[in-house]
Formats: sequence, structure tokens, C-alpha cells
Amino acid sequence: MTLKFDNKKIRSEFPFLSREINNKPIIYLDSAASSQKPQQVLDKLMLTYSQGYSNIHRGLHTLSEEATEAYEEVRIKISRFINASSKDEIIFTSGATMSINLIANSYGLVNLKSGDEIIITVAEHHANIIPWQILCERTGARIVAVPVDSDGSFHLRELKKRVTKNTKIISVPHVSNVLGTIFPIKEISAIAHENNAICVVDGCQGAIHMPVDIQDIDCDFYVFSGHKLYGPSGIGVCWGRGEILAAMPPFLGGGDMIDDVDIEHATYSDPPSRFEAGTPPIAECIALGSAVDFVEKIGMDNIEKHEKSLLSYGHQRLASVKGLSFVGTSSLKSGVISFTLNSAHPHDISTLIDQDGIAIRAGHHCAQPLMKFLNLTSTARASVAVYSEPEDFDALAISLEKVNRIFGD
Repeated sequence: MTLKFDNKKIRSEFPFLSREINNKPIIYLDSAASSQKPQQVLDKLMLTYSQGYSNIHRGLHTLSEEATEAYEEVRIKISRFINASSKDEIIFTSGATMSINLIANSYGLVNLKSGDEIIITVAEHHANIIPWQILCERTGARIVAVPVDSDGSFHLRELKKRVTKNTKIISVPHVSNVLGTIFPIKEISAIAHENNAICVVDGCQGAIHMPVDIQDIDCDFYVFSGHKLYGPSGIGVCWGRGEILAAMPPFLGGGDMIDDVDIEHATYSDPPSRFEAGTPPIAECIALGSAVDFVEKIGMDNIEKHEKSLLSYGHQRLASVKGLSFVGTSSLKSGVISFTLNSAHPHDISTLIDQDGIAIRAGHHCAQPLMKFLNLTSTARASVAVYSEPEDFDALAISLEKVNRIFGD
């Protein structure tokens, strides 16, 4: 059951909003980098560490059994959250970066060879570039990049032009962390399958802003990080298609991913434990489950509507700032507003508006190929979350006008 969206009540659940920066109320517009945490997630994390912590899966005592049950309940919760067909398709990792590295090493090293191609876009986060580069160095495969339009829009025709018989993997963002562009991942998945390739989706900026239905999208892997979904850092999710996971070798070796071990040989357990070597971030995983409870109570549809309204207002309000240019104006957009200001470098902007208690991100946003493609070195980026409100953009616009006055523009 989801409740009516009540922004005031939602904001009251985030202790960080009571903080001041430079004697000003905090205005946090950096949620694309990492979101703040509601009280129920903080409580769950502390409760687990203080009253319910134990290693999981291997213990027969009460604490271990309770922790194991709580940990595995989150696997079920996540599978429902993204509508996976089985909880066994949910692999817990340290985050999306680890998830993509897992896919590149466990799937890629086995299935790619010299001459094969991996298609990405110029709008990727480095986490969806570097693992594929390393894979190509090891296999002789190569990366092919699909451009975006000057406004950040993505066109399937540009992807189709670059698909060949050598295409084996198409790996794309659900939402660009710089442009905010929402990519047509369902259609991209269909193109991949029509050409006997797999589709990997970096869902870091997708799962936090909108409902995700894996079975409808029909991709082969979907990854996201807990710390962006109002959960702790150090925990992430790699969803993989069951039959693909079953054929993949492990990426990391150690405890809890084995079936039987001799000195010279070992057999491995079935997914997902095959890919969860060692002691995982137990309390963090359990707290991620509480974060999922939090967003489901509000409703991802409600969150999506709220944030779309915020982005619309944010664009309208910031457009009045002299010398401001938006970077990424696609009609299909979510989560972020990136911009430049004629009067000041993004780093100076971020430093100066921090004096007004406003937190934004400035830099290349781990997307240097996109910056080079756009002939930029960096941008300022304001990003929204469930606790954001229109007044945040009012304050940002006023502070940016101050920047203009300081630099005399």
C-alpha cells in the first residue's frame, strides 16, 4: 500500500535536513552522487549492529540464523522491487561498479574473443567504460561508442548503425548521470537480442527515480547501488538472467561460494551464492531492505511524479539566471540538471554557493568521454531526490546570481 505524497512529512524523516552549513539550512542537491538516509534506515543499521549482528549462512546458533533470515529476506524484497522472476537472480555486491566488473569478468572473459564488439554510449559513467576496456585488453575485443545529440537525446537509429555480427554486448545507462537522459532500454534490449547479443543496464540513476520492471525491460543484467537508493554504502545489486548466471563461472573465490573443496580442485554452489564470496556487508544489506520499504511506502510512481515536477520547476527557475546554459535538455529526462555559467568555473560555483549551505556537484562527474564529446571540461550539477523541494531551486538561483555579481558578469 502506498500513501499520498506528503513532502513535508517525508522531509521530516531525514535527520540531515536539520543540519546547517555555514549557519544556513542545508540544501542538498547532490543526491545523484549519493542520497541521504531516512531515520528508519539509520535505525535498522544501528539495530542490526547492536542487537542482531552475526555472520550468515554458516552458523547454527540463534544470532546467525536470525541474521541469515534477515539478509535473505532482502533478496526476496529486491526481487519484488524490480520484478525479477526469481530471488536467485539477485546477487549482492559492493555496488554497481563491482556488479559491472563481475559481469565483465565472469561473463565477458568466457564469452568474448578477439574481433568481438561491445557497444556503449558516449554518456557512460566510467564504471560502465573501464571494466569493458580491461576486458577488451584481455580478449582482443573492442569498444564501439554511440553518440548522443547536442541536447542529450539518444536515438536508436545511431545504435542500429553500429550493431554488427560481431556485437556481443550492449551496455547502456538507464539514465545519464550528467544529462539526465532516460535511455530506451527496453528497445535497446530487443535490438541486442535480435542480434544475438546481451544487454547490460547501468541502473544507478534509474532504480532511484522510477519503477523498474526487469521482465518488461527484458535486459540480461541490471545493476544499481544501495547508497543512491537511500540505503547504506558498500551494498549493491546485480540482477542477472537466471540461465546466464547458471552458465557463468565465479568472479571471486573464497568462503560461501563453494560446494566441495579439495586442495587441487573445487566445485561451486549455484547462483546467487556462487558470486557472493566471503563475508558480505550484512548490516548494510539488511538496511538496504529498509530503504526499499521506505520508497515502496511512498510509491515509486509518486516519487517519479514528484521529481519530474521538480525538474520542470528547476529548469524554469534556473533559466532566469544570467549566463546560465543547460547541459542536457532532452524531453525524456530524470534526476539531474547540469549547467554552466559564463561568469565562473563549475568548481568556483560549487565552492561559493556552499557558503549559502547549498551542496551541488561540480566536475566531469566520472564521465570524461561525454565531456570531451560536448567540448566541456566540467559542469555544475544539481540533482533531486524524494526530499527535494521547489524552494531548493529558488535558493540555488539566488545564490548563482550572487556568483554572477562576485565575478562581475
